Amino acid sequence: MITWMQRHKKWLIITIWISTISFVGAGFVGWGQYSYGDKAGAVAKVGDIEISQGELQKAYSGLYSKYNQMFQGNFDEEKAKQFGLQKQALNQLTQQALLLNLAKSYDLEISDVELIASLKTQKYFFKDGVFDKETYKQVLSQNRLSTKEFENGLKKDLLIQKTVKLLPVEVSPNETNILETIISIADKINYKVLTQNDITLDTSDAALKAFWESKQSNFMSDISYDLKYIKQDKITSSYDDAKISKYYAQNKTHFKDSDGKILPLTSAKSAIVDELNAKATKDQALRTYIAYKKGKLASDAKIESVSISASNNPYSAEVLAKVEKLSPTAPYMKPILINDIYYTFELVKKNLATPKSFEDAKAEVLATYTQEMKRSKLQELANATVKNFNGQNTDFITVSDITKINGLETKEAGEFLQKLFSSDKKRSYIMLNSGKIVLYYILEQKLLDKTNKELADSMKKMKSGIFNEALIKTLEKKYPTEIFIQGL
Repeated sequence: MITWMQRHKKWLIITIWISTISFVGAGFVGWGQYSYGDKAGAVAKVGDIEISQGELQKAYSGLYSKYNQMFQGNFDEEKAKQFGLQKQALNQLTQQALLLNLAKSYDLEISDVELIASLKTQKYFFKDGVFDKETYKQVLSQNRLSTKEFENGLKKDLLIQKTVKLLPVEVSPNETNILETIISIADKINYKVLTQNDITLDTSDAALKAFWESKQSNFMSDISYDLKYIKQDKITSSYDDAKISKYYAQNKTHFKDSDGKILPLTSAKSAIVDELNAKATKDQALRTYIAYKKGKLASDAKIESVSISASNNPYSAEVLAKVEKLSPTAPYMKPILINDIYYTFELVKKNLATPKSFEDAKAEVLATYTQEMKRSKLQELANATVKNFNGQNTDFITVSDITKINGLETKEAGEFLQKLFSSDKKRSYIMLNSGKIVLYYILEQKLLDKTNKELADSMKKMKSGIFNEALIKTLEKKYPTEIFIQGL
């Protein structure tokens, strides 16, 4: 039962429903360029509901703002990528769209009366304790939203809430009693924490070499690429006033000050020259690339050679990724800008990975050997000592007493207690994700005499979460989802 509860613990905290407009108060955050399919302005379609690019941007912005608050202002685009915020935002919108399709099948709608009633409860539109129309308009304006845009979003949220209310989840007294019994179980245990520091390894060359011989396929050289390339250095030219003025007239929005205002021609002149030089450099690089492909390079063109791999890459990950896509039938890469110089690469040969010699692989072998052997020998030690170990005793503890387990970090203690209270063994050991092992022996067990008034609510949230998850899976089968945006 405890294991089952842990598997669904995320539903004890949140549900999949979004009941407020998440982008109010969040600044707009973009995420680069993506390619779209034939659906103009739509990034996805769920059943009959289209998800617009603007909706995705706002959902992303709302999530970004929430994470930034959690990280106390130290959240950035790099962390957003690591957390998969783009995908989270799209998943959020597709789940909402599934519920909107369900609402549509029930012919449900939100009336103007319901909309106004909801607006009058939104405290960020209050002035002197009541809803104020001018404050409402001002808040939306500050967040770059029109009233129509906001109200359409609010209607969707209200419609989702109305739909969910048609599918109530009830909790019986017996279910509450079961949960109360589970969290009232208390154990008094004797336990001992084993760590990899308890293990001594033979790390001689003989031991390492034997390990390497059994796993040579795990220690391979990188795939490498023999390349030829030509460079196009940055062009620096002078331009007459007529050309500069013409370019400025056609591209003046490129040249703005820190406040976003377009610079006058006199102030933008230096930047215009830089942009003209950059354009000339790129144009020349493209002409040279075409000549290279056709075998018509100028006689004084300098062709150089290099070999690159994941571990020996003097350029960038982007260059390597593009090189990996080259082939004997398409060996030329379009010019790529690296430190103000355009490079045009030609694939000469792809060198497949080969097993490393023991000497070349020794550092990797030592790290892998140490990790695998310590874990294995620690488990052997646990098996050998679990029947007669002598550790430290606890008072009666429950699954929530993570501060009462010495020798473990908070996260480790939580993991240990979760596994302890889902185990049916009186004496055994538990392997933790950190690599530590905890030997334990249950000395006594009892039910604590306490009640928790919040259990019914917790049980309802748990059941709602499980129901919601199942509902979404059912709706996904009924309403197919098409994703038009690439890169997620």
